[in-house]
Amino acid sequence: MVDAASPNFDQSSQDSPTVLTPVRSLRELLDRVTGKGFKPPTYQEEAGVVDVMPFPFFGLVGQQEMKVALILALINPRIGGVLLIGPRGTGKTTAVRSLGDLLPDIGRSLCYYGCLPEDIEKGGLEAVCPDCAQRYGRGEPLAIMDRIHLIELPLNARLEDVVGGIDERPNLHQRLRLRRGILSMADRNILYVDEVNLLADDIIDALLDASAQGRYVVRRGPVGAVYNSRFILFGSMNPEEGKLRPQIQDRFGLRVIVSGLSNSKDRMEAYRRVQAYLQNPHYTLQQFSEETANAREDIQAARQLLPRVVLPENITETGLSLIKELQIDSLRAEITLFEAVKAYAAADGRTIVEMEDLIILAPMALRLRRSKFMSDYLTMQGEEEKTIKMIMDDLLTSNSTIKEKNRRL
Repeated sequence: MVDAASPNFDQSSQDSPTVLTPVRSLRELLDRVTGKGFKPPTYQEEAGVVDVMPFPFFGLVGQQEMKVALILALINPRIGGVLLIGPRGTGKTTAVRSLGDLLPDIGRSLCYYGCLPEDIEKGGLEAVCPDCAQRYGRGEPLAIMDRIHLIELPLNARLEDVVGGIDERPNLHQRLRLRRGILSMADRNILYVDEVNLLADDIIDALLDASAQGRYVVRRGPVGAVYNSRFILFGSMNPEEGKLRPQIQDRFGLRVIVSGLSNSKDRMEAYRRVQAYLQNPHYTLQQFSEETANAREDIQAARQLLPRVVLPENITETGLSLIKELQIDSLRAEITLFEAVKAYAAADGRTIVEMEDLIILAPMALRLRRSKFMSDYLTMQGEEEKTIKMIMDDLLTSNSTIKEKNRRL
């Protein structure tokens, strides 16, 4: 994807707005310059609190790879989410929060415990709660179409906040029940963890368990419940603040290195856009409303096209050879790489993956998957295996010699 920043906010662009021709696909929309000659507001009136209105995604200057990764993760949840790695102030959190207006629609459960019609299709009526089983028997819907939500997991969250605990409102119901946690609320949504490398170990353990199984069990005394927790995991971190545990790092599909803008014009453009947003967020969002609406429709269309996308044999062979040469052990490397190229083709309106897709996405899918510790460990283990085999061979040879001598005697 090419830089998605629009032209600088100079006087000439204000007098003669750039006219954009129609685009044919989401990928083309992402690849081209956007903004339509965006003009900052001409007055200085403050608009009040703005944090409830995220910065527009197409208003972000530069950061080509980050934009591609986030969009692809929306198109194909099987990619495994995105990890953004970079210094503070490079727009990682802003980029994730700016996805709000691009999020597609999915089937949303009407049940407190997240039961869905597909649960019954896979496991029968026993796979849902009794209330949903009765509603299904009466022919009532168990889900409605709703937009995916962005759920944030704060660093100060307690384990009970994350997984759930006893509902302390006994007057609202006649029997004791559990209160849903953040992981349950994230079911079929995006779960975003800022500063993921600073999470407490018990929170990471709960996150790992839920992401691996797609559900988790909560027991509090005599009360217990199983919650669905099938989310797209987004994370961001500043590596100078601490390392990320290998277990949770492996759960992220695409890995993006987010650096600061190196071009002075881009940095000035970013400053002007931020100032315009702070002065009047409504006006700033309006400048990118057309691109945002088109992109959301294209993301929804790409999700529907995705099941028909085909991986040619030469693509899979090249990808597997690359993974082998890089000596990557985790099987999630293949899953992420192949699911990402399929999403990239769908974003371009194609049903066949091309080699160019693989070339573009391989760095995002395969970086940071090799472990020096494991490489050294396996090398040492290999040397030990050779020593064991050599000693065993010597012992077998010696025993054979002794047996031969005894036989002759």
